[in-house]
Amino acid sequence: MHTADHNNSQADSVNRRTFLSNGGISLASVALSQLLCRDLYGREPNALGLPSGLANPGALPHFTAKVKRVIFLYMAGGPSHLETFDFKPELNRLDGQPMPASYTAGQPIAQLQGKELRVQGHLTKFSQHGENGLWISDFLPEHRKIIDKVCVLKSMVTEQINHDPAHTFMNTGTAISGRPSMGSWITYGLGSECDDLPGFVVMTSIGGRNPQPIATRQWSAGCLPSRFQGVEFNAAGEPVHYVKNPAGVSSLMRAQVVDTIRKLDQHRNQLVEDPEIATRVAAYEMAFKMQTSVPQLMDLSDEPDHVLKMYGATPGDGSFAANCLLARRLAERGVRFIQLYHRGWDHHGDLVKHMHTCCGLTDRPTAALLQDLEQRGMLHETLVIWGGEFGRTPMFQGKGGPGRDHHIKGFSMWLAGGGIQPGISYGATDELGYNAVENPIPIRNLHATILHLLGIDHHKLAIKFQGLNLRLTGVEHAEPIRPILS
Repeated sequence: MHTADHNNSQADSVNRRTFLSNGGISLASVALSQLLCRDLYGREPNALGLPSGLANPGALPHFTAKVKRVIFLYMAGGPSHLETFDFKPELNRLDGQPMPASYTAGQPIAQLQGKELRVQGHLTKFSQHGENGLWISDFLPEHRKIIDKVCVLKSMVTEQINHDPAHTFMNTGTAISGRPSMGSWITYGLGSECDDLPGFVVMTSIGGRNPQPIATRQWSAGCLPSRFQGVEFNAAGEPVHYVKNPAGVSSLMRAQVVDTIRKLDQHRNQLVEDPEIATRVAAYEMAFKMQTSVPQLMDLSDEPDHVLKMYGATPGDGSFAANCLLARRLAERGVRFIQLYHRGWDHHGDLVKHMHTCCGLTDRPTAALLQDLEQRGMLHETLVIWGGEFGRTPMFQGKGGPGRDHHIKGFSMWLAGGGIQPGISYGATDELGYNAVENPIPIRNLHATILHLLGIDHHKLAIKFQGLNLRLTGVEHAEPIRPILS
């Protein structure tokens, strides 16, 4: 922190008449200077006013990136791998019989702990599709069209068996609340290619059983400067609160206010060197830009009818389909990390009914998003991720219609896009779908893979925090999933 003379402790006065005449020009010059100082990866060199040593991601990117952006289709609640991609004939053969104790003894079980455990066979049929004959359940008919574009990971494992800590672990690499989310790490390291929208955008939709809330800490910047936190766009109604000008306030007036605040904050920051001051300046300026960019983004009137039909999207209805279409539009505009949560996959009972609901809402737009990105020449530079926080048990649960409990020892996700081998599966669970027995994939390895595809060495993207070199992948061993990389 710099020490200033007492004579410099008072803010310079701003002549009102001069400010009113030059405010708009001054703000425009700031925006232009921001654009000029960005490099090819959208970074703003030393533009944050951060103390030296706080931001030290290294010379990013560390190597040639395969993708520019990430779209994470997050199926919140834990979709069943045994009703999506992991076909197990033995599960059907043992349907209704006691679950062998050798699988479950000493293992963490959520709501079935201490209860009689019986095998639950598949609750739908599976068939093989694509050049390599990958298994897909009948709940996901539209996935058959895109299976040659995706890599199915069948051996995911996680450490947290209940929803909120499992979400936190998937998003931040730890169950400890308050750590930076992966979207925040990525925008901190690489910045954004978009100057008038946030680099990290989140949208949510609902449909299915027990759509539990998603805490905003899942897209928090944690100990990083708060300008890197995700910005939630509302799925229906006004997309971002308080972006519109209040009654009687013109855009020129708003520009003048923002410019004055920027000058005062910059003066203050010369004394205290506080990164949150730079964050506030950036927030004011971004909000001003979003007054134009957000309405243009959300206005789907320029989308052809055949595109709306392909997604099954009705503009403004808050659906996953509409969010997928908006995700493509965000990607086109250079947003770095886009995360779509669909809440409703917690199927402890009546799994068939609720899988029909969830898959009915997400299957078609998911396939459309991949097809649309490919048609526009964007899939090769985008990483698309599909999956939830954990899977479901091979054991029966539920009153009335059968369901499945939370499961962390083996579940499925998929990746598609640049740098990923398409049309393959990787890893395997045992014959009942309980344990990942072939190439288990910890969540931190997934994180390392995401960063690797963006050109980031996960060991080097770190900050000093409370005496630790804090990283998304933590202090434990983690490596990219190299066999799936092209």
